[in-house]
Amino acid sequence: MRKRIILGVILLFFIINGTYGVEKRPMTVDDGLNMVRVGNAIMSPDGKWVLFSKSELDWPKNKRKVTYYMIPAEGGEEFQYIGEAGGSSFRFSPDGKYLAFLRTKDKKRQIFIMRTSGGEAIQLTKHKTSIITFKWSPDCTKIFFLAPDARRKEEEKKYKAGYDALFVDEGPNGQVEGHWQNLWMIDLKSKKETKVTKEKIIIRDFDISPDGKRLIFTARYENRRNQEYLSEIYLLDLEKKKKIRLTENKAPERYLQWAPNGKFFAYIAPDDKKWELRQNKIWVMDPETKEYRLISNKFNGQIRNYVWAPDSKYILFTGLVRTNSNLYKINISTGEIIQLTNVKGSLYASSFSKDRKKMVYLFSDFDTPPDLYVSSTEKFKPIRLTNANPWIEKEILLAKAKIIKWKSKDGLEIEGILYLPPDYNGKKKLPLILHIHGGPAGVFTNSFSYRYHVWAGLGYASLCPNVRGSTGYGDEFLRGNMYDIGGGDYWDLMTGVDYVIKMGYVDPEKMGVRGWSYGGILGAWTITQTNRFKAASLGALVCLWPSEYGAGFNYDVRLWYIGGTPWDNPEGYKKRSAFTYVKNITTPTLIMHGEKDRTCTEHQSMLLFTALKDMGKTVRYIRFPREPHGFREPRHQRTRDIEEIKWMQKYILGIDWKPWERKEEKKNKVEEEEEN
Repeated sequence: MRKRIILGVILLFFIINGTYGVEKRPMTVDDGLNMVRVGNAIMSPDGKWVLFSKSELDWPKNKRKVTYYMIPAEGGEEFQYIGEAGGSSFRFSPDGKYLAFLRTKDKKRQIFIMRTSGGEAIQLTKHKTSIITFKWSPDCTKIFFLAPDARRKEEEKKYKAGYDALFVDEGPNGQVEGHWQNLWMIDLKSKKETKVTKEKIIIRDFDISPDGKRLIFTARYENRRNQEYLSEIYLLDLEKKKKIRLTENKAPERYLQWAPNGKFFAYIAPDDKKWELRQNKIWVMDPETKEYRLISNKFNGQIRNYVWAPDSKYILFTGLVRTNSNLYKINISTGEIIQLTNVKGSLYASSFSKDRKKMVYLFSDFDTPPDLYVSSTEKFKPIRLTNANPWIEKEILLAKAKIIKWKSKDGLEIEGILYLPPDYNGKKKLPLILHIHGGPAGVFTNSFSYRYHVWAGLGYASLCPNVRGSTGYGDEFLRGNMYDIGGGDYWDLMTGVDYVIKMGYVDPEKMGVRGWSYGGILGAWTITQTNRFKAASLGALVCLWPSEYGAGFNYDVRLWYIGGTPWDNPEGYKKRSAFTYVKNITTPTLIMHGEKDRTCTEHQSMLLFTALKDMGKTVRYIRFPREPHGFREPRHQRTRDIEEIKWMQKYILGIDWKPWERKEEKKNKVEEEEEN
């Protein structure tokens, strides 16, 4: 009897811990790549169905395959809804009877339409150019769409013959070839396409009034890369063919939405006068009087998306406050903010029923991979729709994560996330990876990222500081590194490192630093200011600001982070450049960059690499062909992550680390050996 009781207790222990018959293991880079990603969820107007996508790794083809599924909003069995031909930008008609989407046909994106009750998709448009985006008319009889203008026949002939020289910043061109864009309308019954606007303009966003008689859109008459602030809001009367300009400022307005009553519309802009370094704000305008007002000034966070309530008295939005995202509601008359959910993690409401009583949202937190849920907006009662990666909970040992706070050099409170190995018992000091986020206005959030779990599985602590300049902490904090990049934010990093050392988590002799984009920029700066790190991994960096002027996406550098131009403020551009202090670098440095990166241009990494190489420093540079700022190809993503780990292991711990071998590659290796 005693033996049975003991065996029963042991069995119960394993069942409760979910490990019966399964030995949990640390997470690998391949686990992260293999994860199924769910998203692009839209809810049918009646709130009964959810259409969503699954992105799955196709390793042999070196890409991710996206498939679309339908599932009851009450939960249940999903089923594939769109065939192998696929599609994108799915939109239910306002009455819920049809589903429209974009699909490539004869190398051009066209609008396809199908009944939601089932059947084959039918090609609706046969436009001469690829359609950019579209919206249903409120009465479901028409679809309005945005498309670039086509070249005239003679122009196209000359272009194909080789007359394709690019006149930069002339006409519709920016740094790359551009086209004027116009709005079109197609009648669903007659299939007739009608050009709605007939100008040489670049349109970003548009919406149709509830009565279908008016359009609002944002447009500008040039296409210089760093001049989005020249875009303005226009009103077009579709019957009278009359266009009215509604704004005249230097602030970029976007995400236009008519109120259901048709009396006013909302839009997002940081300011009403110029392009300010501020978090997103919601404004409401009366198009008849051009009077507008800010309604979201009581919200001290980052607004991520929004929708109108049916009575036009409220707006619902997803908002980020510090590291958590939730659903909020604004009273447009009083500006009162009501928090509708209170989750610890990242909730992103992607779509709502027509009456706004139900929503579908994506949720994740530190140790919960992203999945889709449905809930009432009035009373939060989540229904889980997907379980995309059940094996993670069953098989993987995840990091322990917690929010920590410390005081920076000037007394400013900084918050960050500390990840610790799953088996950490507090008895030993750990090697540390200091992570620096992008932006500068990025943020580390309470959400799932496989990277930190991989580092934890290798025995590292990870510190992710939300330095001054991060979003989600209010406008004052966001503006905390204005004209001071590499100043206060550098000290926010280093005081955070000192804090975790003081708390006994970290071995100060075993530390590395890594970052991508602004993380790479501030990371490069960091190793010119200190030699405390044994290794650095810098991705998509800028090291010499004057030489990046014009080449990269740097309006924020000119307006906020350095200020002015290299010829008006040469000392500022020189002072804030890591390259100025390149002689100070002693840290073994791995540099990585995508060859097609136009946000932070690739020659910046070549500059830093060449300087370090010429000085005989320990450095390695990996250039990735075809890749833009964010990598797309799975094999490049794997190479990036594996090489970064190898570098850190070698120079922090002195380990000649052997990476994991993918099953597919192991199988191919065996087959090759058998053939030989």
